[in-house]
Amino acid sequence: MTVRIFLKLIGGTLCVLILALAAVDILASRVAESSYREKLVRELSEKGNTIAALLRPGDLALAGRLKEAAHSSAARLTVVAGDGRVLADSEAESVRMDNHRGRPEVATALKGSVGSVVRKSGTTGIDYLYVAVPYQNGALRLAVPLTEVQAQVGEIRRRMLVSTALAFLPAVLVAALLSRFVSAKLGAIIEHAGKLAQGDFRARLGSQGMDELGVLAQKLNETGGNLEHMRDELQREHQELEKLERVRKDFVINVSHELRTPLASIQGYTETLLNGAVHEPETNVRFLHIIRQNVERLTNLASDLLTISRIELKSQKFQFAFYYANGLLIDCVDAMRPIADKKKLCLHLEPAPDKCEVFCDSKAVHQALTNLLDNAIKYTPENGDIYIGARRLAAKSPATQFVEFYVRDTGIGIPAPELPRLFERFYRVDKARSRELGGTGLGLAIVKHLARAHTGDVSVTSEPGLGSRFAFTIPVDDPGAVESGDKVQGQLTVS
Repeated sequence: MTVRIFLKLIGGTLCVLILALAAVDILASRVAESSYREKLVRELSEKGNTIAALLRPGDLALAGRLKEAAHSSAARLTVVAGDGRVLADSEAESVRMDNHRGRPEVATALKGSVGSVVRKSGTTGIDYLYVAVPYQNGALRLAVPLTEVQAQVGEIRRRMLVSTALAFLPAVLVAALLSRFVSAKLGAIIEHAGKLAQGDFRARLGSQGMDELGVLAQKLNETGGNLEHMRDELQREHQELEKLERVRKDFVINVSHELRTPLASIQGYTETLLNGAVHEPETNVRFLHIIRQNVERLTNLASDLLTISRIELKSQKFQFAFYYANGLLIDCVDAMRPIADKKKLCLHLEPAPDKCEVFCDSKAVHQALTNLLDNAIKYTPENGDIYIGARRLAAKSPATQFVEFYVRDTGIGIPAPELPRLFERFYRVDKARSRELGGTGLGLAIVKHLARAHTGDVSVTSEPGLGSRFAFTIPVDDPGAVESGDKVQGQLTVS
């Protein structure tokens, strides 16, 4: 590619130089020929005047003297009378020659001026330059063949062409260097454009200078970068869409599965009651309790699905304000203590430092803590211990100060391979036991979404047989107020 571009550039340059050389040749030849003729006309007119002064009128030996003068002047001489008759000629018999009164150069000389013209001689058949000067009421004409003029002009032309060609050699060298420089740049740019056309958007051109080709290379690099960014964005969006599609399918499957079991149970016990068991006092109340439990399970599932859907769609309305962390902990412990006491579990409160504040929606934090405590109560054996508390984390920067709320239990623990998926919707470590305990499989997913809605995050550590520790973080200050430099007190509704 580079070689072809170089050949085209140097070829085009040579064509331009050849055309310039031809133009110089034509114009210079005309100028040289015109100048030489003017010079020759002046020389011949001076010779004519000199010869006219030496010739005496009425000289019987005029023809002989004319031949001697013609020999010394290297020109053909002709003496013309005032009426146009040829009195003598150095190369022809005058009596056989036509009347010259009508010849332009003779007519001009007869009027007292120097006349000159170029034409073919009727006597010799050769192109001549004729110059006539006034002479004794007549004219003395000198003629030289144009072959001499053409030879002189040809010599001048040859010298000019040689000189011009030699002067063009540096231009050819500079053109060759410039063509090589430009062809190398163009070749690199074309190759890079080919890579972009093939989808290689990571390819980049090296620095091509600050000229127009350099700017073009820079723009191509910018185009490649933009295309690469767009491709990466499209790939990420495609992967996200695939992920969302998988989540949607899994969601439909999980919801269908979660609904099937309680609905089948309700349908089965209802049919049994309708088939006569409703009149059996020892079974009808038990069946109705089972139906009620499954209805509650469906209600909890619908409520959790609605909650997580609103959070994911960012349509959940939060009432943000500053709250004391210990107040949030005490409210949750008071609400869950009866359930823990019923299972003979001991709840331990590990309070945060005094006056430790967080910026949050109190109902959202209460729901998150309740979900974690509910899980801990379900999976901790009787007479076990559950610890709930909060602690202020070390601040990485003024805009990233968080308080960590945690729930730690002495329950059955969770195997390490299961930990990364615990906060996924409907994921259960022990599916059979989870359904037996009445879980919906959405509690931890709701905790994760609530924490992230507060710009926080979730974490879990666990060892089988030693218990588990679940935690989420809540910011100390309003993130928007930290960015603007103001701390706003009171409530703020966001959606």
